[in-house]
Amino acid sequence: MTPLLRYIAEEIAIDHVDGLLSRREALRRLALLGVGTAAATALIAGCSDKREPEAQSPATSSSARETTGAQTALPTSPVTWSGPRGELQGAWAQAPDPRGGVLVIHENKGLNDHIRSVAGRFAGTGYSALAIDLLSAQGGTGTFADPAQATAALANIAPADAVADLKSGIDELTGRVPGRKVAAVGFCMGGGMVWRLLAAGEPRLSAAVPFYGPTPENPDFSGSKDVAVLGIYAAQDQRVNATEPVARAALEQVGMVFELVTEPDANHAFFNDTGQRYNAAAAADAWQRVQDWFARYL
Repeated sequence: MTPLLRYIAEEIAIDHVDGLLSRREALRRLALLGVGTAAATALIAGCSDKREPEAQSPATSSSARETTGAQTALPTSPVTWSGPRGELQGAWAQAPDPRGGVLVIHENKGLNDHIRSVAGRFAGTGYSALAIDLLSAQGGTGTFADPAQATAALANIAPADAVADLKSGIDELTGRVPGRKVAAVGFCMGGGMVWRLLAAGEPRLSAAVPFYGPTPENPDFSGSKDVAVLGIYAAQDQRVNATEPVARAALEQVGMVFELVTEPDANHAFFNDTGQRYNAAAAADAWQRVQDWFARYL
């Protein structure tokens, strides 16, 4: 099992343990990944043994959701460009007078309306944003009627291919914001892709913000040593938090500018205001930290 496949399989198992998926649905989604019933049962049991009780977050009202800045979102439009393996798809949000550009990397659900709204929010704060669809080679996220099948397809993408597509996304982004600095921001699986992009060497980035993204094993960030990194974690996200020391050591080793922040009383995917783990206070604080980081480095 590849690291990406294991990460997504464990995420499905933890969603079941936390009560977000029924056992039947979890087993179905794991089967789409090629995980048999016996292995899936063992995986769920292992995740359950390691899981601590989740702290209860206050219910989020619609007004609380608006405080995170979603009302500033500008519209996005679909775009395509030539990538290393064929046509790439994305959503483009144009800021009127861009201060910089942001490559937005989606979760393991693909390029959906939530990620489009994040790109629009960046544009609303003055940074033109390109949200890339890493399922472009499979026809795009929109071709999957079942979101679980989209997740399974993402799990089977070779990390090297994903990084090549991301680099092509930076090509496209720099062409759309000529003369401006650019950053990469990713969420969950996309946060892990930000770390992989840094490990692959991407000197064109000025800033990078992985949200609760797993760090690859033994990363070497020397090819991206001038990138200012803001890593955002969640206190209850034990699985991803276990990789934070690896990220810290790798960042320190090459002398990079960085800050690693852990939001209290928050769990994995707390920034996604369409998800069940959404935490308005943590999301608002993280959004402000990103804006402050960009003001300094982008």
